[in-house]
Amino acid sequence: MPTKYPKEVRDVVLRVALSRDSDVALAQIAQNFGTQVGTLDKWLRNERVETGEKPGITGSENDELRELRRRNRLLEQEVEVLRRAAA
Repeated sequence: MPTKYPKEVRDVVLRVALSRDSDVALAQIAQNFGTQVGTLDKWLRNERVETGEKPGITGSENDELRELRRRNRLLEQEVEVLRRAAA
């Protein structure tokens, strides 16, 4: 299972990666902080979506979608119970 990094660590690594010079590679930053390059790249992509630089679903939209899907399942179950009770 992948390592779960605390939000504080992720924020520090992102801040360093976003403010890096053009001659500093992501691989070097990832190595310095003990993360994988792919993990750092994923964090950067997610950050760009969150800030609106790239199109995509933000974390709050994803949470809302998850809640709406849960609510929809519950309502569908209630409708099915009422349908069976009426039959």
